[in-house]
Amino acid sequence: MRDSKILITGPTGQVATPIARALAVDNEVWGIARFSDTAARAVLDKAGVRCETVDLATGEFAGLPTDFDYVLNLAVAKSGDWDKDLGANAESVGLLMAHCRSAKAFLHCSSAAVYDPPGDEPRTERAALGDNHKPMFPTYSISKIAGEVVARTMARALDLPTIIARLNVPYGDHGGWPFYHMEMILAGIPIPVPPGGPARYNPIHEDDIIATIPKLLAAASVPATTVNWCGEQIVSLQEWCEYLGSLVGKEPVFDESSHALRGNPTDASRLRELIGDTTVGWREGIRRMVTTFHPELITDRESVRGN
Repeated sequence: MRDSKILITGPTGQVATPIARALAVDNEVWGIARFSDTAARAVLDKAGVRCETVDLATGEFAGLPTDFDYVLNLAVAKSGDWDKDLGANAESVGLLMAHCRSAKAFLHCSSAAVYDPPGDEPRTERAALGDNHKPMFPTYSISKIAGEVVARTMARALDLPTIIARLNVPYGDHGGWPFYHMEMILAGIPIPVPPGGPARYNPIHEDDIIATIPKLLAAASVPATTVNWCGEQIVSLQEWCEYLGSLVGKEPVFDESSHALRGNPTDASRLRELIGDTTVGWREGIRRMVTTFHPELITDRESVRGN
């Protein structure tokens, strides 16, 4: 993407920061958030992102332009407060779409957390929805489902091409769930896992997240398109933790718990049809993550591309 005016919500987040920095190289990128973390804002400022302080939950966009070519809604709230999280994850979606109704495309970042928990078959975009993340984040799944409904409705009401992308375990050089597992392994903290076998997911590296955005925006439509935004490879939490352990030289400890999140594998077929294959294998991505945060622990820097 070049020479476009792009609005990104939640630009200080783990997923949005590398996206904002990458797109700012060749585009005019605006980022809106509360920016309570001044250091995170400074990183974006240095990368050329124009940062504006906005509280998405209030929907007050006075002073924010309306002439954006593309909008990437990547903000997320997990406070546990139903009123706040429904406001930030759902109501704000409609208010933002109304404000930016002239955009060429609107990308709403959702989550595989919207899928119903039972079963271990990869979920297609038509699978049943449910409260997947209740044990960890009681408001998250429901408010993300609500956000999708708002995005679908506003796409039709405003004739605004929209794509709803359900992320499944984003990670990379800016963190992610495997990063926290790495830190738990190093600290000797047991990692909660559900009973009944491996908990499988589709981790997607931030490089693939960035690379897929232009094609996802090109696939935006009215009615909205919904797609699983995930890696090609299905791997269990236990397996990537074992691999992390081999890289940092410490065996992971697992704690089987009925309160742990169940596995949530997703079907990447539709994503493949829309944008092609993802390219970063999970082992390569995990190894790069460890090298970024703990280079002193990696003695063999051989690439593991394709694994």
